[in-house]
Amino acid sequence: MQFPAVTHELARRLVQSETDYMLSRMEAIREREGNPEGIEVQVFGQAAAFYARTMPWGGFNTVKGLTPEDIVHLDEITLFYRERGRRCQLEIVPSACSEELLRTLAEKGFYQNAFHTTMYGIPRTDAPVTSPDITVREIEADEFALYGRLHCLGTGLGENGAAHVAANNEVLFRRPGWRIFLGYVDGIPAGAASMYMNQGVASCTFAATLPEFRRRGLQTAFLHRRMHEAALNNCELVVAQCAYASASQNNMERAGFRVGYTRATWVEMPK
Repeated sequence: MQFPAVTHELARRLVQSETDYMLSRMEAIREREGNPEGIEVQVFGQAAAFYARTMPWGGFNTVKGLTPEDIVHLDEITLFYRERGRRCQLEIVPSACSEELLRTLAEKGFYQNAFHTTMYGIPRTDAPVTSPDITVREIEADEFALYGRLHCLGTGLGENGAAHVAANNEVLFRRPGWRIFLGYVDGIPAGAASMYMNQGVASCTFAATLPEFRRRGLQTAFLHRRMHEAALNNCELVVAQCAYASASQNNMERAGFRVGYTRATWVEMPK
């Protein structure tokens, strides 16, 4: 398969893949009995606004897919978050940007506070090959307590939130498009990863390794396994996100990923 060049159409698919996996994840969490996390999703024009009452982190409270045509909805979007006690956060990508949009954001009291890189690759038809000390396999239904522990310790959250994380990921088990993996180093549970496949695009939505097992190749093994899973499910692209020039970006580049775009995060000025 020929590696696709970066075009506006490719960028559109990458942006849509991020919105799609977030919609699926948030809808799954919202479907838990009583919606205990207080999940809300509202669409404004082409933009999707995500909100989680009990999870204040930016990843769960953000606007994806904003375009210059959505300028007319900025006041509505801002009010949506203000009414819920949150500052509005917008994700702006180069392919869906204009001088008018950026100027309007500045005029309305927004400022840019971060960058984030979106990478893309092509599925691997060859079966993943790992070193003998590394194993990657799909999770079983009764292993989400382990997943929660690996997720939390691998991201520096601490074990207190493990049950909470487990419940919000167990709802993805066998949900259409989702795959969740556990990784072992020397037979010991060492990390976890997930992916979502939809409309020919596979999104690598999460991966973490326990600190004591880093630099052993587990993240690369997770990438190769998900790229192969994408091929088995007839996907055309694999997408992942990372901090710019991070170890994650280095791993992705070694696995054959390229930079699709670096998106900007804009937030409302504190009142």
